[in-house]
Amino acid sequence: MLIAQISDLHLRPAGVLAYGVSETNAYAEQAINALQRLQPAPDLVIVTGDLTDEGLPEEFGLLTGLLDRLPMPVFCIPGNHDRREAMRAAFAGKGYLPAEGRLDFVVETRPVRLIGLDSLWEGHGAGRLEPESLAFLADALGAAPEVPTIVAVHHPPFVCGIGHMDRIRLLDGAERFAAIVDANPQVERVITGHHHRPVAVRWAGTICQIAPSVAHQVTLTLTPDAASDFVLEPPAFLLHKWIEGTGLVTHQAYVHRAPGPFPFFATKPNGDA
Repeated sequence: MLIAQISDLHLRPAGVLAYGVSETNAYAEQAINALQRLQPAPDLVIVTGDLTDEGLPEEFGLLTGLLDRLPMPVFCIPGNHDRREAMRAAFAGKGYLPAEGRLDFVVETRPVRLIGLDSLWEGHGAGRLEPESLAFLADALGAAPEVPTIVAVHHPPFVCGIGHMDRIRLLDGAERFAAIVDANPQVERVITGHHHRPVAVRWAGTICQIAPSVAHQVTLTLTPDAASDFVLEPPAFLLHKWIEGTGLVTHQAYVHRAPGPFPFFATKPNGDA
């Protein structure tokens, strides 16, 4: 099983740049093209939040148009830049989001199942997991304790060392979240977005992993007083491959095409062509 994780698209209305600089709509289209080129194709795609930049219906309309180009199932969770009701309306026909309340869901795939959690705290950059979302998680994990599971949430629940991002991580509900995950060893991975950088840590008895953005990246400044800014480093995404006997193996892939591939030996080692 192969799962592609893209994150932090920050789509804007047509012709508008994010922060006056980042061509996020073009980057998102390039990311979709990259997913379409993958061989083998992913079995599903998870988008870990900040689908849009302001949560506008126009932005969600552009998003659904892009995602509908993908032949495999696509599942999205909200980020702090999104708006819950606009997202619910945009994806109402997809069948996986609840009709009311928090946008938590379970995808009963095998050999790995997927749980999506809604950490959106509207009006705040930081995240929160409400008691209903935490109860949803505990019930969902308890219903299938033998099935390897990925839990997706937008806000990372740990300190990464980039000060301005740590101040807007998952703040409310993080301790209970950790306790639930720690009590369920079938959680193979907790995957997040938000920080626009590839980061991984051992957390709550499993691995918690942040995906880079398919648009711009947060500047890598590992200090408490790091400036809140970003750089146009290469857009990238994660591929999570389930391998029997090994478990979940994660690769980072880049959106843009690079020269190659080239053989390691242009000629045979003995000099023959």
